[in-house]
Amino acid sequence: MTVKAVIFDLDGTLLNTIDDLKESTNFALSAFGYPTKTKEEVNSFVGDGVAKLIERAIPNGKDNKDFEPCLQMFKFFYSQNMLNQTKPYEGIIELLEDLKSKGIKTAVVSNKFDSAVKELTKKYFDGLISVSIGENEKEGIKKKPAPDMVLKAIQELGVQTSDTVYVGDSNTDILTAQNTGIPCISVSWGFRTTEFLLKNGAKTIIDYPSELLKLLS
Repeated sequence: MTVKAVIFDLDGTLLNTIDDLKESTNFALSAFGYPTKTKEEVNSFVGDGVAKLIERAIPNGKDNKDFEPCLQMFKFFYSQNMLNQTKPYEGIIELLEDLKSKGIKTAVVSNKFDSAVKELTKKYFDGLISVSIGENEKEGIKKKPAPDMVLKAIQELGVQTSDTVYVGDSNTDILTAQNTGIPCISVSWGFRTTEFLLKNGAKTIIDYPSELLKLLS
């Protein structure tokens, strides 16, 4: 196949966001008097959107009377503090510059709430990534692993599914690519281990961003 577009997951793929996610989770939990979580625990909770993150972090999940206020507290705090410790993984900026120079289009699709995805993409990848789509199920677009968000990105990029590959760091990303009918390239530098990815059906795994270009060529 001739690749004309690459769609990336955000957290754990392009950006290391885990420290800011942990701080925001623990701020929200503490505000309601609940025990805080370790970085490793928060790492295991992420990947399916912030509502699922808080559901996994708060005692009794969605059945907890404080679930919704805690979620809103997280979103408020994270919106103010998501740039504190977050940064692109080593080699990501160079990869995106190389893709752009080769005329390969790029997009971000993330289960993080849409306003945060757009702000993070603009902050770190302005001019390098042209389409960014976050969770916005109120608009009737199902989040990953449903294919809706990826199909929307493909449409906005003006390419076909047959021209597109997907890059992500989780089992959710593997399922998303499968459900969309496009190849998935998994990355080992994110929030999940190589062993975990292989157990969850990863076919191709790269250890460094520069390996993606070699694969595409």
